[in-house]
Amino acid sequence: MQVQVERVSPVVMELAIEIPADSVRAQVEKAYATLQRKAKVRGFRPGKAPRQVLAHLYGPQVDSDVVNAIVNETLPKALSEKNVQPVNQPQVEPGKFNQASAFSYKARFEVQPDIADVTYEGFELERPPEKATDEAVSEQLELLRRQHARLEAPEPVRPAQKGDVVTIDFTLSVEGKELKEGGGEGVQVELGSGQILPELDTALTGANVDAEMDVDASFPEAHTRKELAGKVGRFHVKVKDLKARVLPLLDDEFAKDVGSSFQTLVELRADVHTRLEKMLEDRAKTMLADQIIERLNEKNPIDVPPSLVEQQCRMMEQELAQNARRAGQRVTAEDFAKVHERVHDDAGKKVRAGLLMAAIAKKLDLKVTDQDIQKALEELATETGKNIAKVRAEYSDPQRRQILIGMIIEDRVLDTIEGKAKITVGALPAAAEPAKGDPAKEDTGKAEAASNP
Repeated sequence: MQVQVERVSPVVMELAIEIPADSVRAQVEKAYATLQRKAKVRGFRPGKAPRQVLAHLYGPQVDSDVVNAIVNETLPKALSEKNVQPVNQPQVEPGKFNQASAFSYKARFEVQPDIADVTYEGFELERPPEKATDEAVSEQLELLRRQHARLEAPEPVRPAQKGDVVTIDFTLSVEGKELKEGGGEGVQVELGSGQILPELDTALTGANVDAEMDVDASFPEAHTRKELAGKVGRFHVKVKDLKARVLPLLDDEFAKDVGSSFQTLVELRADVHTRLEKMLEDRAKTMLADQIIERLNEKNPIDVPPSLVEQQCRMMEQELAQNARRAGQRVTAEDFAKVHERVHDDAGKKVRAGLLMAAIAKKLDLKVTDQDIQKALEELATETGKNIAKVRAEYSDPQRRQILIGMIIEDRVLDTIEGKAKITVGALPAAAEPAKGDPAKEDTGKAEAASNP
């Protein structure tokens, strides 16, 4: 077997492989021997059909099977001989086949680029503050108060105002036609929260129970329902109920209601402070990692295998779809088409940064010990709330264990780059989103047609 290697590009290689005639003939004989044992030919007992009869009936199929057998047997050997590792399935281009002659074929595939050196020192990074301020803690406590608020009819009776939760029945017409799936009954919305179209919010503010009204509202161009996007709808709305949100007092009794582990407001505030700082630390770590990925891409513009980028892109799009479903949003193929270019670009940056960090790890000869793995498993158990024995069992699988080792090495590389960077403290990150379970999110029961995505 003769093998010639050509580097088509920094990430594409091609092998030209020639198999001598005697090896081809041996594969042909083997194929016909197997066929003779298995073929059922009319007029001949099993295994007794002559070679020329088999060749007449199955010649093209035998040629195809021999070509496949030769490629399957010789390509792995050629890759091993030349010490190359494809990152995707090789595309094989067979040459002309003759049972009595040498056979040649080409195999083209992607490989990781050769990375001689990586620039990773002296990056200018910005770290957001990691300390929780008293103001931020107070904001979190206010969110907790909202989660534990009561909904009560206002006394004395009054019109709806910002912050109230109103229950409505409504129908929707577009271009004079009522949409059967565009209305709703018993839908709860919080005024001033941005849950519904602005025109509806304005019309309901100041309305009394049993009030009825027609409201024209414009749907945004990016609305999730294609038949509504960019159009004006007419809502016929009836106010069925009105509730005011009554917040509990911020005292020791409130702390006890929040959790059995708290006896005083001081204890609750301390817990909120600890959790908030952990969140800020995690956010700072993520933001620094994102900046490092950007800087690595800027300073090291290497080619990356397209198949790895496409694979990463699919993973990121799947994650986007899962997040959208968790948020109760519908995601269409058109939605993905709009963001595909951006996601594809981000995927390329992640793949490039991953290859560069692997090169850095190799240069630094980073090793992962059993103690490192044990520590990582313990951290995973703490983060997920799982028993350490269960986490250890989950990562006993060789593939998952290798992923864990990769994560450990990546964290070390990020720490190394961070340690050699010029870091300044930046602005305070955006306020935390409402905690999961916030009644402002749960009590609305909003209809999709009336919402502004």
